[in-house]
Amino acid sequence: MDKQKTLSILNSMNKNTLMETLSIEFIDVDENMVMAKMPVNAKVHQPYGILHGGATAALAETVGSCASALFIDTKSKIVKGIELSINHLKSKKEGTVFGIAKPIHKGRTTHLWEIRIEDEAQNLISLCKLTNIVLDKN
Repeated sequence: MDKQKTLSILNSMNKNTLMETLSIEFIDVDENMVMAKMPVNAKVHQPYGILHGGATAALAETVGSCASALFIDTKSKIVKGIELSINHLKSKKEGTVFGIAKPIHKGRTTHLWEIRIEDEAQNLISLCKLTNIVLDKN
Protein backbone atom coordinates (compact mmCIF):
# COMPACT_ATOMS: atom_id res chain seq x y z
CA MET A 1 0.00 0.00 0.00
CA ASP A 2 1.37 3.39 -1.00
CA LYS A 3 0.42 5.46 2.07
CA GLN A 4 0.68 8.91 0.46
CA LYS A 5 -1.25 7.87 -2.64
CA THR A 6 -3.99 6.27 -0.52
CA LEU A 7 -4.29 9.37 1.69
CA SER A 8 -4.45 11.58 -1.39
CA ILE A 9 -7.24 9.46 -2.89
CA LEU A 10 -9.21 9.37 0.39
CA ASN A 11 -8.92 13.14 0.88
CA SER A 12 -9.91 13.86 -2.73
CA MET A 13 -13.15 11.91 -2.14
CA ASN A 14 -14.14 14.41 0.59
CA LYS A 15 -14.95 17.16 -1.92
CA ASN A 16 -18.60 18.35 -1.73
CA THR A 17 -19.45 16.00 1.15
CA LEU A 18 -20.16 16.20 4.86
CA MET A 19 -16.50 15.39 5.41
CA GLU A 20 -15.48 18.59 3.62
CA THR A 21 -18.09 20.57 5.60
CA LEU A 22 -16.63 19.25 8.87
CA SER A 23 -13.01 19.68 7.64
CA ILE A 24 -12.25 15.99 8.15
CA GLU A 25 -8.83 15.10 6.75
CA PHE A 26 -7.26 11.64 6.48
CA ILE A 27 -3.75 11.71 7.94
CA ASP A 28 -2.57 8.10 8.34
CA VAL A 29 -3.35 4.66 6.98
CA ASP A 30 -1.85 1.18 7.01
CA GLU A 31 -3.05 -2.40 6.63
CA ASN A 32 -4.89 -2.35 9.97
CA MET A 33 -5.70 1.29 10.70
CA VAL A 34 -7.19 4.46 9.26
CA MET A 35 -6.82 7.83 11.00
CA ALA A 36 -8.43 11.19 10.26
CA LYS A 37 -8.54 14.48 12.11
CA MET A 38 -11.28 17.05 12.59
CA PRO A 39 -10.96 20.53 14.09
CA VAL A 40 -13.14 21.32 17.09
CA ASN A 41 -14.58 24.80 16.67
CA ALA A 42 -17.97 26.53 16.48
CA LYS A 43 -18.77 24.66 13.25
CA VAL A 44 -18.97 21.33 15.16
CA HIS A 45 -20.23 22.61 18.54
CA GLN A 46 -23.59 21.89 20.08
CA PRO A 47 -25.39 24.74 21.92
CA TYR A 48 -23.25 24.34 25.09
CA GLY A 49 -20.09 25.14 23.13
CA ILE A 50 -18.66 21.60 23.10
CA LEU A 51 -18.11 19.00 20.40
CA HIS A 52 -21.45 17.76 19.04
CA GLY A 53 -22.02 14.01 19.28
CA GLY A 54 -23.27 14.00 15.69
CA ALA A 55 -19.97 15.44 14.46
CA THR A 56 -18.17 12.75 16.46
CA ALA A 57 -20.41 10.14 14.83
CA ALA A 58 -19.63 11.53 11.38
CA LEU A 59 -15.89 11.27 12.07
CA ALA A 60 -16.25 7.72 13.40
CA GLU A 61 -18.37 6.53 10.47
CA THR A 62 -15.98 8.20 8.03
CA VAL A 63 -12.85 6.43 9.25
CA GLY A 64 -14.60 3.09 9.81
CA SER A 65 -16.32 3.03 6.42
CA CYS A 66 -13.18 4.08 4.58
CA ALA A 67 -11.21 1.42 6.44
CA SER A 68 -13.64 -1.25 5.22
CA ALA A 69 -13.47 0.10 1.68
CA LEU A 70 -9.68 -0.30 1.71
CA PHE A 71 -10.03 -4.04 2.37
CA ILE A 72 -12.51 -4.95 -0.37
CA ASP A 73 -12.59 -4.97 -4.17
CA THR A 74 -14.41 -1.68 -4.75
CA LYS A 75 -14.94 -2.54 -8.43
CA SER A 76 -17.51 -5.18 -7.49
CA LYS A 77 -18.36 -4.46 -3.82
CA ILE A 78 -19.60 -1.55 -1.71
CA VAL A 79 -19.60 -0.94 2.02
CA LYS A 80 -22.52 0.37 4.03
CA GLY A 81 -22.63 1.11 7.73
CA ILE A 82 -25.38 -0.82 9.48
CA GLU A 83 -24.77 -0.02 13.15
CA LEU A 84 -22.84 2.66 15.01
CA SER A 85 -22.61 2.93 18.78
CA ILE A 86 -20.73 5.62 20.65
CA ASN A 87 -19.88 6.23 24.27
CA HIS A 88 -18.96 9.89 24.86
CA LEU A 89 -16.50 9.94 27.74
CA LYS A 90 -15.08 13.45 27.76
CA SER A 91 -16.09 16.81 26.30
CA LYS A 92 -13.96 18.92 23.99
CA LYS A 93 -14.31 22.69 23.37
CA GLU A 94 -11.49 23.46 20.95
CA GLY A 95 -8.48 21.96 19.25
CA THR A 96 -8.47 18.79 17.19
CA VAL A 97 -9.89 15.31 17.54
CA PHE A 98 -8.56 12.22 15.81
CA GLY A 99 -10.60 9.23 14.70
CA ILE A 100 -8.59 5.99 14.70
CA ALA A 101 -10.29 2.91 13.24
CA LYS A 102 -8.86 -0.55 13.95
CA PRO A 103 -10.47 -3.85 13.00
CA ILE A 104 -12.13 -6.18 15.45
CA HIS A 105 -13.43 -8.46 12.66
CA LYS A 106 -12.91 -8.36 8.89
CA GLY A 107 -15.14 -11.04 7.42
CA ARG A 108 -16.32 -11.66 3.90
CA THR A 109 -19.66 -9.91 4.42
CA THR A 110 -19.31 -7.94 7.65
CA HIS A 111 -16.62 -5.81 9.22
CA LEU A 112 -16.54 -4.63 12.83
CA TRP A 113 -14.36 -1.64 13.76
CA GLU A 114 -13.32 -0.08 17.04
CA ILE A 115 -12.93 3.65 16.57
CA ARG A 116 -11.24 5.76 19.20
CA ILE A 117 -11.87 9.50 19.13
CA GLU A 118 -8.89 11.07 20.86
CA ASP A 119 -7.62 14.61 21.41
CA GLU A 120 -4.11 15.97 20.78
CA ALA A 121 -2.87 14.50 24.09
CA GLN A 122 -4.34 11.07 23.22
CA ASN A 123 -7.10 11.48 25.82
CA LEU A 124 -10.06 9.29 24.94
CA ILE A 125 -13.01 11.52 24.05
CA SER A 126 -15.36 8.85 22.66
CA LEU A 127 -15.23 5.12 22.06
CA CYS A 128 -17.15 3.89 19.03
CA LYS A 129 -18.03 0.60 17.40
CA LEU A 130 -19.08 0.44 13.74
CA THR A 131 -20.50 -2.55 11.87
CA ASN A 132 -20.33 -2.45 8.09
CA ILE A 133 -21.89 -4.79 5.58
CA VAL A 134 -20.12 -5.65 2.32
CA LEU A 135 -22.52 -5.91 -0.63
CA ASP A 136 -22.30 -6.61 -4.35
CA LYS A 137 -22.55 -3.39 -6.35
CA ASN A 138 -25.38 -4.72 -8.52
